[in-house]
Amino acid sequence: MGRQRRDGDLLSFTLFARTSRALAVLLPLVLLGGLLGLFAGESGLGAVVVALAATVAVGTEALAAAARLVRPVPPHRIRTAIRDREQRTAFLPQRDPDASGRSRPRAPGRLVPTAA
Repeated sequence: MGRQRRDGDLLSFTLFARTSRALAVLLPLVLLGGLLGLFAGESGLGAVVVALAATVAVGTEALAAAARLVRPVPPHRIRTAIRDREQRTAFLPQRDPDASGRSRPRAPGRLVPTAA
């Protein structure tokens, strides 16, 4: 029986095609930068800068393509996670500072001399 193509295979192929297309555009720029650096008598710093820019551009494209491949989380899993977190959270009763028998908190102000 023939193997059917899954969505993951198609998306992987799309990612590869986009990355290779970006490389096909940027590789001549790298070579051109290297040649210009050689003809100008430079130490090759221009080629390094162009190669670094090409690497960053390809990496950014790959990350963007990978981000598009992530499937969204179903709403019922989000609700379950929120419910579980709510059940694990412990709420402490807040104390009433104006309750009878409780001294009033001291307001920040000038320093009170205390015994050392």
